Amino acid sequence: MIEVDELTKRYGDKSAVKDLSFTVRPGQVTGFLGPNGAGKTTTLRILLGLIDPCGGTAVIDGRPFRDRPRGLRHVGALLDAGDVHGGRTARAHLRALAHGNRIPRSRVDEVLSEVGLAEVARQRTGGFSLGMRQRLGIATALLGDPPVLLFDEPLNGLDPEGVLWVRGLFRRLAAEGRTVFVSSHLMTEMENTADQLIVIGRGELIAAESLTDFAARGTRRRVTVRTPDARELTEALTAEGASVETDGDTLTVTGLPAARIGELAFGHRLLLHELTTRAASLEEAFMELTADSAEYLAGEPR
Repeated sequence: MIEVDELTKRYGDKSAVKDLSFTVRPGQVTGFLGPNGAGKTTTLRILLGLIDPCGGTAVIDGRPFRDRPRGLRHVGALLDAGDVHGGRTARAHLRALAHGNRIPRSRVDEVLSEVGLAEVARQRTGGFSLGMRQRLGIATALLGDPPVLLFDEPLNGLDPEGVLWVRGLFRRLAAEGRTVFVSSHLMTEMENTADQLIVIGRGELIAAESLTDFAARGTRRRVTVRTPDARELTEALTAEGASVETDGDTLTVTGLPAARIGELAFGHRLLLHELTTRAASLEEAFMELTADSAEYLAGEPR
């Protein structure tokens, strides 16, 4: 379990993290979301003892990570896939870490095989692609067979097969009762992978809840309508103030609930083949609920 309590980190007058509190529980995949500059990486680095907070606490299974002499047995982490000595082979890199954490050398070849790098184990990592370095970083996190795993943008550089593999890996690790905490900007993958979400903005907590509950907080609900009378229904809906996007016989309607759309169709004697309300996607809910917390906003294209 990961517990963060009133965590604060300042750099001069700027607060990277401010009075942040949340809990990440075992047995599920928890996504860590926030706009650029929200404080996600700072929080992960504090959890791993790489930087000191100005206030508050961040503990893993009740203890600061620095208090664990053989850290990889307790916590596995991928923060920067490029943080590897390019002159070492993949096997030598993992063997050095295994030796320092008193992990059996046999475990090195096990994790290399698990992440799909067995055939390149003797190659120097300086020649690895970004996707290969990501796989090596995941192997490093798995090396000590730890109960808690932290990943910062683990999908960067992976091909579609690799993305599917990572998705399955995270779900398997959670099913084994481990704590899996994943920071990512890829909303589609979080939608397909995460059970719970921690969402922050400008270093402060915005939400700590299930993915389903968070997505439901988005106010942009759409109604999908299929009808052979698309033109007539569009005219009736726009007259009521709705916004309508048309694709053949399918309409996407915002601004009116499904019940009112059905009433209008009935009143105009128009046939409906489908009338379905669709909640906001995770990405839509995220953009809406973090709009005031984004530090960097692009202007309108010219």
